[in-house]
Amino acid sequence: MILIAHRGNVSGSSEYENHPDYIEEALKLGYDCEVDVWRKDDEYWLGHDEPVYDIGKSFLQNNKLWCHAKNLEALDTMLNDNIHCFWHEEDNFTLTSKRYIWTYPSKPVCSKSVVVDLSNTTEVEGCYGICSDIFQLS
Repeated sequence: MILIAHRGNVSGSSEYENHPDYIEEALKLGYDCEVDVWRKDDEYWLGHDEPVYDIGKSFLQNNKLWCHAKNLEALDTMLNDNIHCFWHEEDNFTLTSKRYIWTYPSKPVCSKSVVVDLSNTTEVEGCYGICSDIFQLS
């Protein structure tokens, strides 16, 4: 099972969420990362509630990133740029551009499911991965 650091978090939420250096740290630790991506002024930006960190396309083309489109322009452009991306709000399931199933907490899973569990409290068997802010590895 792969572990996806939600906005780069591995030990709880942080003021550095979505910062490119913070994301790089989580990647160096071996995690995949979910990042929030905006498109503004023909540029990619990271940030949860608004575009904050200007980022290049090459950064987003990392196979270990799961790019959550925050506006339609980001989704459309990422699809054209072959960046692994998805759009969701409170859907039970959404399909990523690489055909994984982004799965809301407590919903059924299959071998292509990535379960969003920000507290890392759910025992999930049979899924592809888990996206969380906290990883308690033994």
